[in-house]
Amino acid sequence: MVNKNQIKGAIKDAAGKVQEEAGKLVGNKEQEAKGLKKQAEGKAEKVLGDVKEVVKDAKDALKRAVKKT
Repeated sequence: MVNKNQIKGAIKDAAGKVQEEAGKLVGNKEQEAKGLKKQAEGKAEKVLGDVKEVVKDAKDALKRAVKKT
């Protein structure tokens, strides 16, 4: 399952890559840096989403295990 943090993170990462490359094309170091920052933020948000999924899966597994006993 994919959650909103994973999606938002992936989109932000992709947008950052585009911004970085656009900055490189026009020789704008500020835009390159902003793109890199956006990529890092996107990756962090995706990791947050990944962690949320792991926690959710663990909770679900625990509930199933408790029901079996």
